[in-house]
Amino acid sequence: MQRRGFLTSGVALAVLAGLGGVRAGAAGREQVAQDVLGTWIRLALELVRHTPTMTPPVASRALAYLGVGCFEALASGDATLVSLSGQVQGLGALPGRTPGQGHDTAVILNTVLDGLIHAFFLNTGPSGQRALQTLTARLARQAASGLADDVVAASRGYGAALARAVLDWSANDGGAVIDNLGFPRHWTVSDQPGHWLPTSKIALQQAPLLPDWGRNRTFALASVEGLSMPDPTPYSEDPASRFYAEAKEVHDTVVHLTEEQGFIARFWSDDPMLSYTPPGHWTAILMQVASEKSWSLTEQVEALALMGMVQADAFIGCWAMKYRYDLVRPVTYIQKLIDPAWTPILITPPFPEYPSGHSVQSAAGAAMLTHLFGGDYAFTDESPAPDGVPQRSFASFNAAADEAAISRLYGGIHFRPAIEQGQALGRRIASHAMALKTRA
Repeated sequence: MQRRGFLTSGVALAVLAGLGGVRAGAAGREQVAQDVLGTWIRLALELVRHTPTMTPPVASRALAYLGVGCFEALASGDATLVSLSGQVQGLGALPGRTPGQGHDTAVILNTVLDGLIHAFFLNTGPSGQRALQTLTARLARQAASGLADDVVAASRGYGAALARAVLDWSANDGGAVIDNLGFPRHWTVSDQPGHWLPTSKIALQQAPLLPDWGRNRTFALASVEGLSMPDPTPYSEDPASRFYAEAKEVHDTVVHLTEEQGFIARFWSDDPMLSYTPPGHWTAILMQVASEKSWSLTEQVEALALMGMVQADAFIGCWAMKYRYDLVRPVTYIQKLIDPAWTPILITPPFPEYPSGHSVQSAAGAAMLTHLFGGDYAFTDESPAPDGVPQRSFASFNAAADEAAISRLYGGIHFRPAIEQGQALGRRIASHAMALKTRA
């Protein structure tokens, strides 16, 4: 399913590489730095869909480290910002700017993003590699335009040291190595009723995706051990049971799906290799609203760091719960007990059902956006949409998250409790990042 706004054969990346760049003389160094940030983040979102290992959890991890790297690049030279060092899990002391030496924030920011994006998207495809190569040279040249050589050298040296420190921090978080696209090479599927069974005939997907992701080191969240949520509805094959009724709701919803519900399901599908994925989608919304509100560079990097950490923690927490409960997907249950010919309108992802990942991370993302921008901000989501699906407009970020969550029922891939309890879990996870101190 191609998404409108995404061009095939790497054309989108080529266009971005050709047009990307900073306006070195347009409106001072603040504008230069904002252009650097915006260009790299747009490229990162495009690279998500050109990099085979960038499933939603992996993409959330990359975007979190990019956000923190951007924030620390500014915090090191801005007394109004408070470093995240010592506040988030595992982040120790970071290198500082050399006292008495002139530094330029745009050059530092460009160097940090250059280093981090090259590292996290190391295995992107040929189109992504070409875009990276083109933008690296252009942005480095344009970010340094008009500056003294010693300032450029000091700024690049510091930016490279900061990028290395962030990468060193990331190396032992549990998610640095993605083998076999994230699918275990050896996996024994449970033979107990109600547990997850493969929903795809693809050989790779006979094992579930990233079963150990829930053990990764978190960011703002102290650990997943402190997380809890209600158990899913007890599994039963009795037609009079609550579980059967929940499955019947999924079945009937898809059978009687309205055109509007179909649009909603497809708009929020956010499939890997076809889209920015869910964490990229919410990052795109963040950047869109920051632009609409003419946010400063400081406000943007603060927001990117907080949103990145919220999304990463949401996926770690969600995955911990998914593999704690290991619940069967609707398609497996419905085809066995209700309607053998029934199929969902979306492809069922290859991992357990409870809770819904979209629900957890969308509620977490919306909670953070509400924290940053307020609860009544109406907007039209300008993220790329699938062909034939109109853009969606919302009265608030929470309204968008509610729609993203229910889209998984319309798509036929989640039971209602996974959606409702997933949203509650996402909001709890977001509260931890909201408690971080980022301003002096």
